[in-house]
This record gives sequence, structure tokens and C-alpha cells, in this order.
Amino acid sequence: MPTAPPTDLKTRNAPSAVFCAIGLFGMVGAAYAAVPLYRAFCQLTGFDGTIRKAEAAPTRVLDRKLLIRFDANVRDLPWDFKPSQVTQEVKIGATGLAFYKVTNHGKTPVTGRASYNVVPEAAGAYFQKLECFCFNDQTIQPGQTVEFPVVYFVDPQFATDFETKGKQEVTLSYTFFPV
Repeated sequence: MPTAPPTDLKTRNAPSAVFCAIGLFGMVGAAYAAVPLYRAFCQLTGFDGTIRKAEAAPTRVLDRKLLIRFDANVRDLPWDFKPSQVTQEVKIGATGLAFYKVTNHGKTPVTGRASYNVVPEAAGAYFQKLECFCFNDQTIQPGQTVEFPVVYFVDPQFATDFETKGKQEVTLSYTFFPV
């Protein structure tokens, strides 16, 4: 007949079991929270070329101009997606307006979401958008063509940052993914 382990052994192992269970649930929770927390961190700081959403345009406009290049990509969607203009020249601090066209070549409505980035990466902290189709999911009907605006500016601090002050151009790139 098996003998029961001593009571003090169960008592000794109980805190370890609770600690392991808490650790397991904490790691699972951290795994689910990692992507939204990283995205929020990048949007807040401009880390890794992520563009920030702005509330208002700056009041100071510099005489220095930048060449803004526009890029468009699609992943796993029956869409044609391209910028209406390939480049645009804007003064640092001035508000720019660009348009992108999307056409759904599929037979059903399709919903997509655009992720975005800028190059050089250091410009991400200064390239800010006031209005963008990338802030929300976009549903395009079959055969429909939609033109989306992007209202943006480059913060005047771009001109004084040691990583960006010599840069003459910035590329704004979007990629649409299915939702």
C-alpha cells in the first residue's frame, strides 16, 4: 500500500506550484499583449520608422524642402493599389496632401488594412499624419475604385536632429493586408 507523502512536503511545494502557475499565465498574457503594446510604443515614439498620428500641424514652417516619395504594396488581396503621384516636394513643417488609389478586382467586397513605414527610419519620429486611410480598416466593393487622402507634415525638428538633418528625401510606404 502506497504511503502518503509527508504533510510538510506538500506545504513546502505549494508556493512553488502557485508561482509556476502565475508565471505560466503571465507569459501567455504577455505573448498576447506583445504585438499591440509594441505597435503602441512604435506609434508613440516613431521607433523603427513608424509614423506618428498628429493632432495639429506645427505653426513653424522652414524654408528647407524635402522630396517625399510614395510607395504602395498589396499582400494577398485582389487589389490594385498605387499612389496618385510618385513624389511631392514640401517644406518642412508645411502640411502636405497626397492621394492613393485602390481598385478591387475581386468578385466580392474585401476589407483590408494598410500598415505604413518611412525610410530613413530616423524620419519616423518626425513624419506625422493628420488624416490617413491607414487609421481604419477599408472595405472596397467589387470593381470599385477609391481614392484615399493622406494629410501629413514633417516636424521642423527633423532639420536639427543629427540623424536626419542632412537628409533630402523621405519615402512613405504603405502595404495593404487582408483583415
